[in-house]
Amino acid sequence: MINHEEAILESIVLHRVGNKAEDDGIRFSKSPLKTDETVNELLIRYFFSPFKQQEYYNLFHESDLSMNEVYRYASGIFDDPETLYHQSVDLAKHLYEHSEHPKIKRGEFYVVYFSDCVVDGELVDAVGLFKSESRETYLKVYARDDNFEINHEDGININKLDKGCLIFNTEKEKGFLVAVVDNLSKGSEAHYWKDDFLHIAQRQDEFFHTNNVMQLCKQFVKEKLPGEFDVNKVDQADMLNKSATFLKENEKFNLDAFTTEVIQQPEVIESFKNYKEEYESEQDFQIADDFEISGAAAKKSSRFLRSVIKLDKNFHIYVHGNRENIEKGFDDTTGKHYYRLYFEQET
Repeated sequence: MINHEEAILESIVLHRVGNKAEDDGIRFSKSPLKTDETVNELLIRYFFSPFKQQEYYNLFHESDLSMNEVYRYASGIFDDPETLYHQSVDLAKHLYEHSEHPKIKRGEFYVVYFSDCVVDGELVDAVGLFKSESRETYLKVYARDDNFEINHEDGININKLDKGCLIFNTEKEKGFLVAVVDNLSKGSEAHYWKDDFLHIAQRQDEFFHTNNVMQLCKQFVKEKLPGEFDVNKVDQADMLNKSATFLKENEKFNLDAFTTEVIQQPEVIESFKNYKEEYESEQDFQIADDFEISGAAAKKSSRFLRSVIKLDKNFHIYVHGNRENIEKGFDDTTGKHYYRLYFEQET
């Protein structure tokens, strides 16, 4: 969890980075910005407020971490905060090189040095990289003599950060602890901030393992289970519900305990473990057999592992538990399938 209540904005540099495909170029500032206490408080709110998630990343490179440009420049800032401006110029150039998609918008690029940030209880400094791509029109009302006048100005909404990255000065050997937001890119250009510019990999912590167990369960139930065993939609829904319940009600995940409680049947357990190995091979990472369950990730399970049986275009049945309260049958008279639901009261 990120706490910025005591964070101090030590220094900030602003450049304007354009779209390389449009040959927009970069407009460099000549020196760090000079801001007062009020502006600093607004900027801290603008930069930190979007970071509500507990999903973290590490800066990454396939062959050598030192070849990751953002890692190299951030390391330079942490080693000597006085180099912030010079490192920001290199960071702006690096961002420009990866701003080639025609849908990428030009915008203000901020490089910021913070002190006294708290992340997961640890007091650390941080380097912030932020880009504002969208501008909004504001009405300005003011008094003049005995009347009022109204005008408009274009500006940046401090409640809507477009792109952001916080690099915390901890876990340097792993690529630093990194938090990321990207609230604009949804199409084919979406990968440029996270993948091309930052080049990050998800941190393999309890959130990572919990989230991937959910992914694994869902894919196994939807893709593997129906073809290998005689299970219907209700049985699939039941297994997803049991998986979600296990993750929400336990503090620790143990593979054997999970399969015994949720899957139960030995032949299905063996299939699940084999599928887990295939999944890990395809994704090129391993899900630990034992780990602390992330409450934040487990909370997602109620939505992510939602069990819905879709019947033609007429009905959806949301199954939350109690497998014995739903039956499937076939009516010879109408020649149609049916579900019979048992319940005590209607709400």
